[in-house]
Amino acid sequence: MVDLTPTPDRPGLHVSKPSPSTPATGSAVCHCGASATATGDSQVRALDEGYTANHGAAHDRTGR
Repeated sequence: MVDLTPTPDRPGLHVSKPSPSTPATGSAVCHCGASATATGDSQVRALDEGYTANHGAAHDRTGR
């Protein structure tokens, strides 16, 4: 199995929820150096929304 956890060398967002009864987990690393982790469905949702709005591809759209 491949480790999909983001690193500074491989930035990105990774979310896992192995079953409906376990809480989601997530981690994000941006090429700008920002990183974050979250546990729990609502916290992971917030991590995803924040990363999508402010990091990753958002940098490409703004040129930063």
